Amino acid sequence: ENKYIQRSFCYNYWQCYYTAKNVPDTFPALLTTNVDQQKLIVDKHNTLRRGVNPTASNMLRMEWNPAAATNAQNWANQCSLNHSTSSQRRTYVDCGENLYMSTAPSSWSDAIQAWYDEEKDFKYGVGATTEGAVIGHYTQMVWYKSYQIGCAVAYCPKSTYKYFYVCQYCPAGNRVDLMKTPYKEGKPCGDCPNACDNGLCSNPCKFQDLYSNCPQLEKDYGCANDFVKQNCPASCQCKTEIN
Repeated sequence: ENKYIQRSFCYNYWQCYYTAKNVPDTFPALLTTNVDQQKLIVDKHNTLRRGVNPTASNMLRMEWNPAAATNAQNWANQCSLNHSTSSQRRTYVDCGENLYMSTAPSSWSDAIQAWYDEEKDFKYGVGATTEGAVIGHYTQMVWYKSYQIGCAVAYCPKSTYKYFYVCQYCPAGNRVDLMKTPYKEGKPCGDCPNACDNGLCSNPCKFQDLYSNCPQLEKDYGCANDFVKQNCPASCQCKTEIN
């Protein structure tokens, strides 16, 4: 978990005391305004998502989301050890969040890998294999329908952890009742045979249901029902997309 500050910007009052010469030379290269860093982050996530064990039949391909990246930067600049609020990481949908902090600079690849390495304490269908083990960063990374990502980094000279990394995932994963199965086990692209990119689905649903039981409501009452139509747009409009 990390903290960074952009060389040419001053986000918080106390940061104004730190001039450009105080910012580590390695910091600017990590900024996610750099297109190459955006690509690295997306590619790293997609590589890891393709490699889940057991394999996933409904894992969506990730893409960069500028709005999520802006929200992530706004939160990284706070140099906080806590998560942002749900409203602070909302785009057009609710988004999840992973944090990584360190005393020395880490590459984005290493930060992302650290989240994924929680897999050692996770078993599909069981959840955490050790009581109290942290697995939420891993499960958010491999949550099947979190297909948009935005990340940011800040340098925080007054903090013990100088480098603060934030990634936000949209739509949010880690639904409590599905934590043991963050994706559907099966043949890669088994749920999207006509929209497959090297084992990842490329047909995300662009809508979000307001209630977790919307799929059942749609089955029971149909989308002609005003309540279902208004509150369950994903269940009503995404019949062939991954939802």
